[in-house]
Amino acid sequence: MISEASLVDQLKDKDTQSHAFEVLVNTYKVRLYWHIRRIVLNHDDTDDVLQNTFIKVFKNIDGFKGDSKLFSWMYRIATNEALSFLKAKSKKMGITSVELQAQIVDNLRADVYFEGEDIQLKLQKAIAELPDKQKLVFNMKYFEELKYEEISEILDTSVGALKASYHLASKKIEAFLKND
Repeated sequence: MISEASLVDQLKDKDTQSHAFEVLVNTYKVRLYWHIRRIVLNHDDTDDVLQNTFIKVFKNIDGFKGDSKLFSWMYRIATNEALSFLKAKSKKMGITSVELQAQIVDNLRADVYFEGEDIQLKLQKAIAELPDKQKLVFNMKYFEELKYEEISEILDTSVGALKASYHLASKKIEAFLKND
């Protein structure tokens, strides 16, 4: 396994960039796919956003200063790409982002890539009703099992604020599942 620093150096070097990018994609595509999928929920949309994320990473790698981990930087790009995608999609459809989220959750059953049962569908409905920040924090902590410090780096916010967001999200989800 190549170190992150070496990978970044190879990505910035025109001679090794192509191979290094292949290593980068193979290393992170699954984690980024599921991170994006939990935001946009639809498989085809996730593939589009994932591709856009890797394009942005490739085009902007020279601007990566190493202040954070490469992983955190890419997650931040993926998060922003996914949220921008949803914003653009809701605007194109002439509906609010909340209405779009409800529509996407309703369409999950028809998604051949969704293997969830009723309880997972209810959980996705509860998550869809959360504000964006709480949704991101909940998904990263609960599903991806990231540490608060990692989430803090990705979302550029304090650990204390993240803990509060996660707690609020958990309480809202719990209340939704009890009342549903």
